[in-house]
Amino acid sequence: MPRVTHIEKHFTAGNFVRDVVIGMSDGLTVPFALAAGLSGAVQNTRLIVVGGLAEIAAGSIAMGLGGYLAARGDAEHYEQERGREYREIKEIPEEEMAEVSRVFQSYGITQEQSAPVVDALSRRPDAWVDFMMRYELGLEEPDPSRARTSAATIAGSYVAGGLIPLSPYVMLASATRGLALSAIVTLAALGIFGFLKGRYTGTGPLRSASQTMVIGGLAAAAAFVLAKLIA
Repeated sequence: MPRVTHIEKHFTAGNFVRDVVIGMSDGLTVPFALAAGLSGAVQNTRLIVVGGLAEIAAGSIAMGLGGYLAARGDAEHYEQERGREYREIKEIPEEEMAEVSRVFQSYGITQEQSAPVVDALSRRPDAWVDFMMRYELGLEEPDPSRARTSAATIAGSYVAGGLIPLSPYVMLASATRGLALSAIVTLAALGIFGFLKGRYTGTGPLRSASQTMVIGGLAAAAAFVLAKLIA
């Protein structure tokens, strides 16, 4: 009987998808809400387009910088904790060995069963620290280029998302018609984006699509009503 090779399929682009979700969701929602609000106050589509582009520029820079700083913070935190673990295995090796044993005990392995593994790890400082970082602290070593990649992905996704609700105002001279078409296009984009996000992240495509559409619609409606009341 031929042996069947088992191939495991796992989703491994978690950080990239998270950055796209952060950038795209805000890029679709915020410029859409801004354009809707401006449509309630002015009828000049050129002003709406200029205001929208300015917001997209500022928003993408702010979001990208936020992603960069967050990724840098994760990397710095990892290095600090790793340095602390190296100090501890030198200064208090017995306590660190006990911590390794407790990690194995949390998986149902007795102290006697884990003793040879604990002893072997204690003779390999780098592997010992790697073990403690992952299983005691729950920290994975970050990609060195993570900060730059995260910033570029979030900023690019924000720009791509922001141009969608703004595009109808570029093509139409009427702010009212621009708003109507922008709402249709943006809600459709939000629905597709939410569906794909739910499919890849496992949260339920239809549920995710409906949530993103409701949030985007409520934000735009609130901005439009507020602008109308003020104007």
